[in-house]
Amino acid sequence: MNVLRRSLGMLIGKRPPAMQVAALCLDPETGKVLLITSRGTGRWIIPKGWPMEGRTLPAAAALEAWEEAGAEGRIGREEIGRYSYDKDQDSGFAVPVEVRVYPLHVTRLSGDFPESAQRKRRWFTPRDAIRMVAEPGLKALLRGLPKAEV
Repeated sequence: MNVLRRSLGMLIGKRPPAMQVAALCLDPETGKVLLITSRGTGRWIIPKGWPMEGRTLPAAAALEAWEEAGAEGRIGREEIGRYSYDKDQDSGFAVPVEVRVYPLHVTRLSGDFPESAQRKRRWFTPRDAIRMVAEPGLKALLRGLPKAEV
């Protein structure tokens, strides 16, 4: 039934959402979550980006964590959840995007990384991270973490 719905949607102009991958950077000792600011609005988000040719989805998420947050560590092979948001485009329109989230257990945080001059980063308890992010689906994913009771 979903295949039929998707096919009909494409025929009448509704496309499936674009896909991004994200790393939920976790401190294995404290359970804290690393959030970064977006480049455009300064909102608190998690590192994310587009899938990359030649890389698995978890490997692409790990690379985004390095480029955007300077975080390195052990990436989980299985996604821990998904959420959706509307990505603003330069043309003024927004595109619906589904984000597949992989856990990254951080072992090293570098001060010198590709986007260090463009972003801030900060560790939050899961409870505080829920308050900081805007996307309802990401809030729900964070609620599922240990010590995230609100």
